[in-house]
Amino acid sequence: MPLGPQLSATGLPGDRPRAEPIRRRTLVLLRWVALVGQLLAILAAWLIGVRFAVLPALALVGAGAALNLWMTASPARVTQTGAAWQLVFDLVQISALIGLTGGMSNPFALLVLVPVTIAATALGDRQTVMVGVVTVVLISLAGWLAAPLDHPTLDLAMPPILQLAHWVAILIGVVFFATYARRVSDELATTTDALFATQMALAREQKLQHLGGVIAAAAHEMGTPLATIKLIAAEMQDELAEALPDRTDLAEDARTLTQSADRCRDIMRSMGRAGKDDLQLHAAPLQTVLEEAAEPHTTRGTAVTIRLADQPDPPVIRRDPGLIHGLRNIIQNAVDFADARVTIDADWTADHLTVVVEDDGPGFPAPTLGQLADPFPVSRRNDHRPGYEGMGLGLFIARALLEGTGARLRFDNGKAGAKVTIRWPIARIRADDRTALRQNPQIS
Repeated sequence: MPLGPQLSATGLPGDRPRAEPIRRRTLVLLRWVALVGQLLAILAAWLIGVRFAVLPALALVGAGAALNLWMTASPARVTQTGAAWQLVFDLVQISALIGLTGGMSNPFALLVLVPVTIAATALGDRQTVMVGVVTVVLISLAGWLAAPLDHPTLDLAMPPILQLAHWVAILIGVVFFATYARRVSDELATTTDALFATQMALAREQKLQHLGGVIAAAAHEMGTPLATIKLIAAEMQDELAEALPDRTDLAEDARTLTQSADRCRDIMRSMGRAGKDDLQLHAAPLQTVLEEAAEPHTTRGTAVTIRLADQPDPPVIRRDPGLIHGLRNIIQNAVDFADARVTIDADWTADHLTVVVEDDGPGFPAPTLGQLADPFPVSRRNDHRPGYEGMGLGLFIARALLEGTGARLRFDNGKAGAKVTIRWPIARIRADDRTALRQNPQIS
């Protein structure tokens, strides 16, 4: 379930798909109740001497019972379309009974409102409209072609004006009950969606907490091996310079190994001190925050360009460690797969701040677009970087951190490569009335 506004399955305004189709046992149970009531009404009318077509009426009740028995024995799942046609059958059966037993003068004519109410509660808009139209047509035919009731001593005929009023009342009831049931059903569906979204957010947060523990443990355990790697690489570099002065390639490999160890140390240090040494800087201009997020990746051979919209008064935003680290992961992913450049575009209005990170690489593989922000999705491969295969944690962490700051992310492919759009409500990210302070001192 997705976690935002639900898209229409049919393209019609307000055509909101239901979370679950109506259950088979619900239809069967409601129909048995209706059939028992119909049978008792027919028996009571016959016992008090009302003359009407008893056998055809009993045949209609039998048809409903036969459908219920078939529904009970059938293993097929009830779809929304199938449920709609069953409600149409119920309408035909009820309308035919009303037509055989006096039409609008039958006090049970209001029972035609039941199928349309069920449709409005459990089915989609198209099915509900279909059932409503069928209800109006059938009750009109039942009133027009009705066989009058007869009794030896009682006058059961209803004046035409009252029959017309009864027909109008039923039509009004169809519209009112359908609208009211639809409104209540939509509100319940919205509440259910909100609860489901909350459960998903809590599950994501729990996963992130577990992941944070793994990262902390990894950072702790990798400290000593990294220091050892750096020490040995430095010794190898010195020994190679003395023993093999003509093998500059080996010395360059040792230097690269040392730099990689330093980079790993810096990354773990940054992750470890997030939120600890950020007491001096609570707010910063948008440009500064974007530069801070991109800074570790500006020297990796890919041009990283930050472009702010040509508007006055760029916002001063909260310098949140989670926001910076989330943006940094997004930018790192773009740099990893870019051919030559990465652009970071920022735009803002009175209500929203939008940051778009786009690269000129091969883009996201179409089959994995819906899984990119899940932990351990199908790996994204780059033909230009053989051997690169990430575990998919970077985008998952980025999304979790950025959504924690109020952002909404969209992953797609732009004109040149992959494109990530991050959008915040400006009220969630704008800094408070505290002035942006000086930069933190560098920790050596």
